[in-house]
Amino acid sequence: MTSLMNTYSRLPVAFVKGEGCRLWDEQGCEYIDFTSGIAVTNLGHAHPKVTAALHEQAGMLLHTSNLYQIPLQEQVAAKLAELSGLPKAFFCNSGAEANEAAIKLARKYSQLRFGPHKHEILTLHDSFHGRTLATVTATCKPKFQEGFAPLMPGFAYVQKDLAAIEQAIGEATCAVLVEPVQGEGGVLPLGAEFLQGLRELCDAKGILLIFDEVQTGIGRTGKMFGFQTYGVLPDIVTLAKGLGNGVPVGAMLAKEEVAAAFTPGSHGSTFGGNPLAMAAAQAVLEAIEEEDLLSNAVQMGEELNGRLQRLADDYSFLLEARGQGLLQGLVLDRPVAPLVSKCLEYGLLVLSAGEHTLRLLPPLNVTSADLHLAIKMLEKAVAEEATSA
Repeated sequence: MTSLMNTYSRLPVAFVKGEGCRLWDEQGCEYIDFTSGIAVTNLGHAHPKVTAALHEQAGMLLHTSNLYQIPLQEQVAAKLAELSGLPKAFFCNSGAEANEAAIKLARKYSQLRFGPHKHEILTLHDSFHGRTLATVTATCKPKFQEGFAPLMPGFAYVQKDLAAIEQAIGEATCAVLVEPVQGEGGVLPLGAEFLQGLRELCDAKGILLIFDEVQTGIGRTGKMFGFQTYGVLPDIVTLAKGLGNGVPVGAMLAKEEVAAAFTPGSHGSTFGGNPLAMAAAQAVLEAIEEEDLLSNAVQMGEELNGRLQRLADDYSFLLEARGQGLLQGLVLDRPVAPLVSKCLEYGLLVLSAGEHTLRLLPPLNVTSADLHLAIKMLEKAVAEEATSA
């Protein structure tokens, strides 16, 4: 019997210690973590720079609220602006909150500029944008929406097709919201041609382009932001997950003109960007640069993808390896859940992405040795799965 609500199908293991890409459970068993807490611990567990920053900040000041100046916020915002080319930041606590902020900003800006009819946001099939009522409505997956009707008005869903999107844009449309790589949708990179075409289409129609980089941001794809891979600058980008390496922190970045639609009282967050969260974010951004982790993510991502491709060549039930940087997927011709469980038995933590895709998210500082060890575990699990079907 548990006092917890039944909102998660938890695997039968509880972790008590972590270091790098390793975790240890209550019995002292060791695991290789290729989930990074669902793309959160981009620096691995117990990273010394983050640990030191949190220890120091916790000894001084945890929280004051946004009624007062928070110097660390200014510093982290300036660094994100420098890295992204988007000069204004709003801090919150999660990816869903960041996407909520983006939805509100897009509507506020568009209605100030064009009138109250501008409110509709287009999102793609197989998208995932969060669990709040607005973001679950933006998510085009019925399984996440069932039981929560009536959903929020002002959203419409389209296929990943520029002609279909152009046809769907109407007088009420104010923005298009997409993930550069659809994570929950099956690790599906949208690609340069599509995203560049989408930027051109939004410009031609006078609407905003929003990138949900909650999972792809902060180095996960081998660039600090996924949009930098494609040479596309969105009007608004949302971040969370890897920004705090486990400390809850989200952010929305925007172009100057768009951000100006928010004025005091337009939006807010009690906990958002508090000193503890900002200490974590500052440490994360510094560590990624100091340790050259973007280069490592590219190199290790290519190596991981190559090993997954070879595995797919060896087993007919593995259809495809795909992804970008250290966000990689392996597509199966069957439900992926049994393979996730088998990997756990061999000491490898992996995730699903939809019903048929295995998702691998090692930390950005993963070594070649740990990657090879993880692949050996995966190979054993795949061999067992091949014989059990």
